[in-house]
Amino acid sequence: MSFNLKEYYTNLSKGDVILAYKGSITSELINDILEAVESKLEKNNADSRLRKKIYNILVESLQNLFHHIEQHHEGIGEALDPKFGVMVIEQQGELYKVTTGNFIHAKRIKFLKEKIDKINSLTRDELKDMYKFILNHQRLSAKGGGGLGLVDIARKSGNKLEYEFYKYNDDYSFYSLTIWV
Repeated sequence: MSFNLKEYYTNLSKGDVILAYKGSITSELINDILEAVESKLEKNNADSRLRKKIYNILVESLQNLFHHIEQHHEGIGEALDPKFGVMVIEQQGELYKVTTGNFIHAKRIKFLKEKIDKINSLTRDELKDMYKFILNHQRLSAKGGGGLGLVDIARKSGNKLEYEFYKYNDDYSFYSLTIWV
């Protein structure tokens, strides 16, 4: 076990942090985080268009966590809430960095990596076309999503999605997604 959750969170929470959270991701928490971040961005006098962009990316990121988090963590030697996730929003100069993280079963890594790599390979226009295609041909998954979340995040941020899978054990890795706005 080379991945250390406490160390990961501590390193992530350094710098000019607007909000840092680790624990159970619930619908109530999503609303609280969105309100808190919106308030802090207003206090920081962030441009209204930038605030809207960050807000929309946070909505998608938190919904992804809420809908796709592993609820059972057998084999993870950590006492975790059923819908455990991490969210850190940090300002770095003129940019904002939104990072989410959660444990993911090893069997899901290949699919997710291929999906993100595909999204990252597309131009802005190709992303727009992919978004429209998914929207028009969408079938809701068992978890309630139609596959638009990551595409929408990439479109709204205008940047490539940064991700990492930190191996925890043979069955689980910790998936970290970073979005620059």
